[in-house]
Amino acid sequence: MNIEQEFIDKLLQHKHIIYKVCFMYADSKDDVNDLYQESVFNIWKAYKEFQGKSSFVTWVYRISLNTCISDFRKKKKYNYVPLEQQSDVLEDSEHNELLKEMYTLIKRLNKVDRMFILLWLDEKSYDEIAEITGTSRNNVATKLHRIKEKLKNMSNF
Repeated sequence: MNIEQEFIDKLLQHKHIIYKVCFMYADSKDDVNDLYQESVFNIWKAYKEFQGKSSFVTWVYRISLNTCISDFRKKKKYNYVPLEQQSDVLEDSEHNELLKEMYTLIKRLNKVDRMFILLWLDEKSYDEIAEITGTSRNNVATKLHRIKEKLKNMSNF
């Protein structure tokens, strides 16, 4: 199997992860698609250097998160104002209102907190989150506790 086909196969297996990360950092559906495309491009550029020191999923998370955070910094630098303020990727899904409210609250968090809670919601262990984010396990535990408290205070419950 050639490297392009190998990459496509792995990408198809994990594209939901990239979409999920992009959704959490985008302001519109177009932004989600742009971030997805840029993330895939960055993953492809770095694919030949992937050494397997971490799992492929961890590596995909890290590149996708870095792509989205870098994009946010670029837009902030240029005072970017999106044309469309609200995006609801869940609108066509069968998710209930509670799930939609949770995603709305998460989108109100700062970019770094979004990253931690997204990984936690994807059932990553504290050790995996620490590896993806480049922080310590104790820092992950502390941050997640604070983020959960923040979300609880932001909600109506």
